Amino acid sequence: MSKSDDNREAILNRLNRVEGQVRGIIRMVEDEKDCEEVLMQVAAVRSAMDRIGIHIITHRMRDCLSKDKSASPEDAVADAIDFFLRFSSRIGPVTPE
Repeated sequence: MSKSDDNREAILNRLNRVEGQVRGIIRMVEDEKDCEEVLMQVAAVRSAMDRIGIHIITHRMRDCLSKDKSASPEDAVADAIDFFLRFSSRIGPVTPE
């Protein structure tokens, strides 16, 4: 199994876990569970999705840095940083100084 296949499997496993968590939240809402309990689970799903995003972004940055042999290292780093900033929910769109 290649590194790319391992990466895809890891992402799919994490997404499947999140899918199960979301189904659990749906059941909690249907069963009229306490709002605080539901929101704790929503926060857990959000955190899990953030970790999945970071995993994907990390591998995309590695691709930017390793595959684009025509670009200078500075350009490859700038592209990777732009990609990271565009998709990072915590940071949001920021222009590096």
